[in-house]
Amino acid sequence: MIFLDAHVVVWLYAGLSDKLSTKATTLINNNDLYISQMVRLELQTLFEIERITVPADTIIKELQHSLGLTVHDMPANKVFTQALSQNWTRDVFDRLITAEAASLKYPLVSKDKMILANYDLAVW
Repeated sequence: MIFLDAHVVVWLYAGLSDKLSTKATTLINNNDLYISQMVRLELQTLFEIERITVPADTIIKELQHSLGLTVHDMPANKVFTQALSQNWTRDVFDRLITAEAASLKYPLVSKDKMILANYDLAVW
């Protein structure tokens, strides 16, 4: 089981797998894929500010069908409690996405340098 950061989800949806590292590609091909509810919200925010052209739920439904992606349903209190210790960033999305992966001790596939520097199970 691995978690995916929002940019990875966008790249997979857009067919831009060449943007992924070899290690990320291997993990994606050999594990069950999950995203946090916060990735869903970040994708919708990106759509609303026109950084992506497709709504979050359209992207997620396609990847559920094509890759078996699952939106993880962790109780918010547990995520927020873990996020309180993620004081290395002020980016709320990164903080909560990482907190959810960390609370489960699962890898998070991300190219984000701050996440990679601060979450031991982050992979790129």
